Amino acid sequence: MAVPDQENNREHLTWVDSERWLPSRFVRPLIRFIHIESAGGVVLLVAAVVALLWANAPFGESYEHFWETHFEFSFSGIHLNESLRELVNDGLMAIFFFVVGLEIKRELVTGDLRDPKAAALPVIAALGGMVVPALLYISFNGAGEASQGWGIPMATDIAFSVGVVSLLGRRVPVGAKLFLLALAIVDDIGAIAVIAIFYTDALLLGYLGAAIGGLVAVSVANRVGIRSMVFYVPVAVATWYCLLESGVHATLAGVALGMLTPVRSMYTDRDFHQRTTRILRRYDFDSAAPRAAERVDQDAMEVSMIARESVSPLRRLETSLHPWSSFVIVPIFALANAGVRFAGVDLGEAVTHPVSLGVIVGLFVGKLVGISVFSWFAVKLRLGVLPRFTGWVHIVGLAAIAGIGFTVSLFITGLAFDSAVLADRAKIGIFIGSFASGVVGYLILRSIHPDDTSAPG
Repeated sequence: MAVPDQENNREHLTWVDSERWLPSRFVRPLIRFIHIESAGGVVLLVAAVVALLWANAPFGESYEHFWETHFEFSFSGIHLNESLRELVNDGLMAIFFFVVGLEIKRELVTGDLRDPKAAALPVIAALGGMVVPALLYISFNGAGEASQGWGIPMATDIAFSVGVVSLLGRRVPVGAKLFLLALAIVDDIGAIAVIAIFYTDALLLGYLGAAIGGLVAVSVANRVGIRSMVFYVPVAVATWYCLLESGVHATLAGVALGMLTPVRSMYTDRDFHQRTTRILRRYDFDSAAPRAAERVDQDAMEVSMIARESVSPLRRLETSLHPWSSFVIVPIFALANAGVRFAGVDLGEAVTHPVSLGVIVGLFVGKLVGISVFSWFAVKLRLGVLPRFTGWVHIVGLAAIAGIGFTVSLFITGLAFDSAVLADRAKIGIFIGSFASGVVGYLILRSIHPDDTSAPG
């Protein structure tokens, strides 16, 4: 496809074609990320449906029995005794949050969030999308254990929200899609802070100090140039275990380790060219004289090492782990946590329960109103600017779609409630609020004509 020469034709590019005119080093990783998230959202939805069907099948009792199966492990003073669901939530989800930490680090160092002017609008919008839902939830649940769920409607599920937006093609400009991604990442930062501060049990300072020591060791190793995963993996596992035992939720170890991962490569593009060229000059490719096999192997290994170290550790880890996170870990998490058994439940009472209503209204109304209103004030006060070719209808539609809270909302539900009844009511609220948000957001954005690209003044 030819690249339009006219500035006013750029809006007709497809999302992928936009690589041709946006800086490729910035857009290509984002496009890869978006495509994985879009497909991951489908797998996540399938896993949630399977969990619901399993929990409500004639053999539905097996759902809880299976996920509550306990595993015990002891070795040299290390002792773990957790259910299968806890292993998923505490262990596998640490990898998910590690990937989240990598995404946050990338955005802060090389992405939209590194520029205060570009970051201002999604940051302010995300703040509104967290504060308003929490306040609406509290208005329904002001006291008792139910009040602990105020963090549930604050979350935005990147996989589902990006999946819905991807169905709309060029009705949503590239800038608006990047706005949604930046907003969701800031939302993740807020959710991580909420989990760390408000959903932490009593602290055991010895274990917490050991976990901090592990993070310091990783930071020092990065600075002195240690690159081998043989060092980092055991230290990461030890840090995770110490944080688990400290009372701070263990998944935060993943976030911290992600944030410590170097975003710069050891070799620049120029270094890569110079070093590989110097090696290749040793070879006369027109000569029939063979070189010693051992020397060829050494040169090939050196080129391989240079190529590897010309890619940042953050990019390598994100590229390798992101598909596993999207297609394996998060679906398993949904399978372990989304099963709500409706047998013997009064659905009318369940839907109108204060916890359910707080989550539904928080996600559906709170996100839409909070993001839209805070964005409007940010623009009017000149604290931020709308992305190119993005109008207020786009912002309202994206604000509605941001009300799809699933993965992190379910995660916080497990931290907020000891009561299975309250947890199930919150899950019902998450399902209804997320579904309503996705449908309404899709319809709003679907109403925009693909050629209507007028940017607001």
